[in-house]
Amino acid sequence: MMMSAGTTRRGFVTLLTAAGAALAIEPPARTEDVVYDMALTSDVMVSMRDGVRLATDIYRPLRDGQLLPNPLPVILERTPYGKTVVSRSELSVRDPTPRSRADVARFFVSRGYVVIYQDCRGRYGSEGEFVKYLSDGFDGFDTCSWIVRQPWCNGKIGTMGLSYAAHTQAALACTNAPGIAALFLDSGGFANAYQDGIRQGGAFELKQVTWAYRAALESPAVLRDPERLKALKAIDIKEWFAHMPWKPGHSPLTAAPEYESYVYEQWQHGTFDGFWKQLGIYAAGFYDRFDDAPMVFMSAWYDPYPRSATDNYIALSKRKKGPVRLILGPWTHGDRSLTYAGDVDFGPAATLDGQLAADFLTLRLRWFDCWLKGKGNGVPEEPAVRVFVMGGGSGRRNAQGRMDHGGRWRAESDWPLPDLRQTAYYLHGDGRLAAEPPQSKADHLSYDFDPADPVPSIGGTITSGEPIMRGGAYDQREDPRFFGTRSPYRPLAARPDVLVFETPPLEADLEVTGAIVAKLWISSDRPDTDFTIKLIDVYPPNEDYPEGFAMNLTDGILRLRYLRSWEKPTLLRAGAVAAVTVEAFPTSNLFKRGHRIRLDVSSSNFPHFDVNPNTGAAEGTGGVRQVARNTVFLNKDRPSHVLLPIVPSRV
Repeated sequence: MMMSAGTTRRGFVTLLTAAGAALAIEPPARTEDVVYDMALTSDVMVSMRDGVRLATDIYRPLRDGQLLPNPLPVILERTPYGKTVVSRSELSVRDPTPRSRADVARFFVSRGYVVIYQDCRGRYGSEGEFVKYLSDGFDGFDTCSWIVRQPWCNGKIGTMGLSYAAHTQAALACTNAPGIAALFLDSGGFANAYQDGIRQGGAFELKQVTWAYRAALESPAVLRDPERLKALKAIDIKEWFAHMPWKPGHSPLTAAPEYESYVYEQWQHGTFDGFWKQLGIYAAGFYDRFDDAPMVFMSAWYDPYPRSATDNYIALSKRKKGPVRLILGPWTHGDRSLTYAGDVDFGPAATLDGQLAADFLTLRLRWFDCWLKGKGNGVPEEPAVRVFVMGGGSGRRNAQGRMDHGGRWRAESDWPLPDLRQTAYYLHGDGRLAAEPPQSKADHLSYDFDPADPVPSIGGTITSGEPIMRGGAYDQREDPRFFGTRSPYRPLAARPDVLVFETPPLEADLEVTGAIVAKLWISSDRPDTDFTIKLIDVYPPNEDYPEGFAMNLTDGILRLRYLRSWEKPTLLRAGAVAAVTVEAFPTSNLFKRGHRIRLDVSSSNFPHFDVNPNTGAAEGTGGVRQVARNTVFLNKDRPSHVLLPIVPSRV
C-alpha cells in the first residue's frame, strides 16, 4: 500500500493511504518482545445489513514503516463505551493505571495481530439508534462478515471484552458469525437475561436505570441537544430513588426518551415470552447454533454474571468441541487485579495476576496465540475450571482496614464440581439452621413487609449502580455508605422483617461451592409479594470486630406471581400455602471452624431490585403500595430448607 507522510499528533505519525484514509503510526511499545510498530485507521464506517454504519478503528502491525503484506488473525471488541475511551478495567497489579484501548491494541499488534474496536450502534461515532443489547447479534455478524473479506485478515477472528463487550461476543456467537476462532468473555454474555442481568426471579435489576442514566449523558443525540444535556445533568439520582415508584415521562431518564423507552420495556415486560428470547439476551435459546470455537467464560462471586458464566459453560461444554473454560474469582465486576471486594480482603492470591497468568493481557494473549496462531503453549492441557474458594483468613482487620477473609485458587475438571453433595439445612422456628428436619407440626414465622421501608442492599452482585448501590462483601449492618440506611444503623438481623436462621458454631471447616437454592413453604395475605434469601458467613467476635462480622456471600429473589410459571403469572389467594424455590447465584466459600452458616429470609433487597407493591399491579407501576403479612412454614409437613453444595474435605 502506498503511503505519504502527513502531520504529527498525539505521539502518532499520521500517514495517508493512496485512498486518502488517515492512518496513525505509534512508536513501538518499550517491551523486550516487541516486533512491530502500529498503524491506526480511524473511523472506518462499516455498513450493516440495514445501511446503518458503525464507526470502527483498525490497528495493524508495521515493520520499517510499512504495513505487513500478509494476512493476520484479528482480535475484535465491540463496545458501547467508546472505542477510543480508556478502559477502567485494563490494568494490572504491576501497573494499576488503566490503559487506553490504543495501549491494549499495541500489546497485541506488536505480537502480530490486527486489533479492531467498534462503537455499538447509536453510541459515540456510530450511526443508528441505541437499543440496549438487541442489535448486537446481527451487527456483530455483519462486522465479522466484513472483517473476513478484508485482505489483511487471514480468516480467523478472536473476540474479547468486559461486561457489555462480553454481551456483544455472546450475541454474535449466537449467529454463528463467520471467522470466529476463539472467544474470551469477561463478566458478561447473557445465558438468559430474564434471570441474570436484567431481571432475576421475576424482579427487575435497578442497575439498568443507573447504567442508562450515565450512558444517556454520553448519547450522541443528547450531546447534540444542550437543553436535554442540561436537564440530565441537573438530575439528582439519589432523590429520584428516594421517591419511587416512577412512570414513563416522569423518571430520571425522561430527558433521554430512547433510554427511558428501552428501560421501561425491560421493566414492564415481566412475563418470560418472546421478548426475552431475542438474540442478544438469550444465548440459551441459541446454543445449538453458537459458534463452535474455543471459549472462556470468566466471572466473579460479586459480579452480576456468575450464573450466566456457569450456565453457558455447562451447556456449551457438552455441545461444542471447544474447549470451553470457566474462571470464577472473588472480585466485583471487572476488578480482577484487586485482592478485595467491598470491605473484605481475600489475600494476595486473590488476583488474576500472578495466579492464572502474569496479568490479564498475558492470559488473553496465550489463549489467542494457541487458537488463532496454533502455538503449542500448553493452553489445551490447562484445567477446564478454575475457581477461587473464599475463606480461611484470620478475620482480623488488615492494614487497609478490610476484614481478612483469605482464600485460594483451585483447579477443577468440571462444573458443577463432580464430588459435591447437595445437603439440606432446615429452617427451625427457634432460628436454628440445622441438618435435622423440624419435628413440630405447627411452627411458622411471620413478618410485615412494608414496601415503603425495604431492606437495604448492602453489597452483593451489583455493578453500574453508583452512586446508589455498590457490590461486594460487607458486614451486614446498616451504614451511611448504603442507600436506604439510617441512624442508628442497625444490623440487618435486627430488622423485624428479616428472618434469621443460623447454625451453631461449626465444629469443623465446611466448604460450600456451587449454586444456592432454598425450598420454602410460604403464604401471604396479599396477591403478590417477593421472598428473598441471603447466604452469610458469620464470624465470631474478635478485637477488631467485637460484634463479629456477618459477611454476605450470595443472594436471590422470587416474585410470587411467577412461582408456578415464568410464562403464565398468577396471583396468590390470600392465606394459601405454596411451595416456592428461590435461587441464588453460585458462590464458593470455606466456612471455618467456629463460624456460623446463616440464611436470611425477607421480602426486599433495594435498590438492587425493584420493590414489590404487594398489590398485584402491573410490573413497573405500583403507585399504590400495601403492607404484606408474609409467613414461612418450618414444620414437619412443610420443612423449609436451603440446599448447600458441600464439597468433601480434600486434605
